[in-house]
Amino acid sequence: MRMIKLLILFQFNVLVLNVSVFSVYAKAPTTAKILFTSIRDGNREIYIMSPDGSEQLRLTHHPANDLKAVWSPTGEEILFISDRDGVRDLYLMDADGSNVRRVFKREADRGFPSWSPDSKQITYTHMRWNVKRYPIYIATLGEQEEEELGVDGLFPAWSPDGTEIAYSIFARITIINVRTRKQKQPLLTKEADWQLQPSWSAVGNKIAFSGHKDPPLPPDRMPGDPFPPGWEDKQTIFIINSDGTGLQQLVDEAGPKAQYPELSPNGEEVLYTQEINGQFQVFKVGVNSGIRTQLTHIAGWNTGGDWFDPAYALPVSPQPQLLTTTWGEVKRK
Repeated sequence: MRMIKLLILFQFNVLVLNVSVFSVYAKAPTTAKILFTSIRDGNREIYIMSPDGSEQLRLTHHPANDLKAVWSPTGEEILFISDRDGVRDLYLMDADGSNVRRVFKREADRGFPSWSPDSKQITYTHMRWNVKRYPIYIATLGEQEEEELGVDGLFPAWSPDGTEIAYSIFARITIINVRTRKQKQPLLTKEADWQLQPSWSAVGNKIAFSGHKDPPLPPDRMPGDPFPPGWEDKQTIFIINSDGTGLQQLVDEAGPKAQYPELSPNGEEVLYTQEINGQFQVFKVGVNSGIRTQLTHIAGWNTGGDWFDPAYALPVSPQPQLLTTTWGEVKRK
């Protein structure tokens, strides 16, 4: 009888605290895996595969659209976007696709999610289409409070040390300090004049992004005006040091545009999406070797990608020196 009472009390506490029993037992992949989005089964769903493109498995099964999935740093959870409740918002699920749940009770159009390296917080953009504003927010998982970062931008990406967030605004990548809210100058102004979709490597100080090198845009072009013929096809993939030095073009400009870059945890390869034979497919390219490999081949819209490698994962219990509260304390000393 005592054990039954304790079990009932535990279940009650779990419900009150809005904590999932299943997430306690969530297991990370034991080998490197890649998340991506595909419409091969009729609508956008989230899939998983090995880094060589093998073992492609479907994780979500819902008539709504599920997309833009990103691994938690420990690999135990997946953050993604879904419109299954009518509005595109943020959801969580376990690494095997089970235990799907909303991040926030109050729904809003949230997009472009990214994890803090301690798995405790996330950053994302509020898509306020009606007023043409796209403010970046941060929030602590398990809490319903959201904190506006004070800047508008798309594709926010948390740095591997947790102190900064890179984002794209007016086709320029800018970096903001999470604690002080001080912004750095855009990474480049001439060498790659159109910068989108930043992605940090888990080690080192590299940022991959999609963009154009000296794009020939008319000086009087207004937002919403069509691009010159063939201009979009020259969008390609670059990598750069976070201090703005060492620009390197990874993908040839010939052919349809390359987009959605994502650096591997070791910084040696970059995932990206490109159209081939009328279909979007996921590729990877070696940063040093330049070797290009097509990972998906099934007809349909195969896009995006996010890496997880247990060799570069945080421990299940994040080390104290990596926690967000500690970063602030270190900065103040």
